Parts: sequence; C-alpha cells; structure tokens
Amino acid sequence: MPMKPVVIKFFTPVVDVTINALMNAIDQKMKQGATEFILLISSPGGSVFHGLSAYNYLKGLPVTITTHNFGSVDSIGVVVFCGGSKRFSVPQARFLLHGVSAGFKNERLEEKQLEERLKGLKIDMENIAKVIAANTGKTVEDVTDAMLERTTLNPDEAKAWGLVHDIKSELFETGSEVISIQYQQKESQ
Repeated sequence: MPMKPVVIKFFTPVVDVTINALMNAIDQKMKQGATEFILLISSPGGSVFHGLSAYNYLKGLPVTITTHNFGSVDSIGVVVFCGGSKRFSVPQARFLLHGVSAGFKNERLEEKQLEERLKGLKIDMENIAKVIAANTGKTVEDVTDAMLERTTLNPDEAKAWGLVHDIKSELFETGSEVISIQYQQKESQ
C-alpha cells in the first residue's frame, strides 16, 4: 500500500525559525521514507532571503511537493508557493504580489551603503520575478510590472496567470499525517 503524502501546514510568516522548521520537518520525513509532501500555505510573507532559500530547497528535493493556498499567500509567500510542482488554491483565497523594501531603524548610511542596499533590493526584486515567471509562463517584465502595481489575484485570476493549476477545497486525504509549522513571536522584556 503506497504511503500517503505528508501534509505540512505552514500558517505562519516566512522567517528564519519557520523556514528552518519546514526544512527540518521535510528532512526528517524523507529519512523515514516519505517521497510526497503537501505544503498547505497561508502566509503574510516575510524575509526575502528565507523565502528564496525555501523555494530553492523545495525545488531541489528528490520528492514531489504540492503546494495549496488555504487562505492568503502574500509577498515572498508566493515564491515559497511556487516551490510546488503541483499548485492548488481553495476558492476563497488570495495572492499578493508586490515589490521589496528595506527598513532603516535610526541608522546612518553613507552613499556607498545606500547604493549597496539599493543594488540588493533590485537583485531581490529580479530574483522574485524570475521565480514567479519560471513557474507561470509569464515574462519577467510582466511579473515585475505586477509587483510594482501591488497586484492581488483571486484564485481564478491566479489560475489564468498560471500560478495555480487548479482550484479545489479538499486539502488532503483522510488519515494523512499533518505537521504544523508554528511561529511564536518573542515577547519583549
């Protein structure tokens, strides 16, 4: 009897702790023989660095990854979502594409440091657009324009875009093992 896919619920921001937990969960299950994973995603996005790393990790695995938007997949969460070779969405979901930003907390930067930050932002934007374009059939320019326009897609629009292969409410089969990736924000002292 074939093994059911391992279901991982990623209802969290894309940050170091959650991406490390995701990769560790997959690694452990692969050691136990799992070859198929369903990644349920609802995420407000987060770190570009961690999102691109997660995407490259998911795409490079010798297993089948299916991603399923079960709420909202925003920002860099869209890149993680693109890590699935099969991509689904529930009917009542959304996808948000937007540009990248950098925060400055009481930081003094010289001109060269500002140029370095700007170059990094441009490269991040280009890498995100390349990932989405490679998985949708859109051009990098079309994706970049959509990001600059802060485009929000409903499931039908995401399907027309090629971001989603199908829209379905059923997330996984009864009896599947479900692992939850959680993020608990540290309380300030």
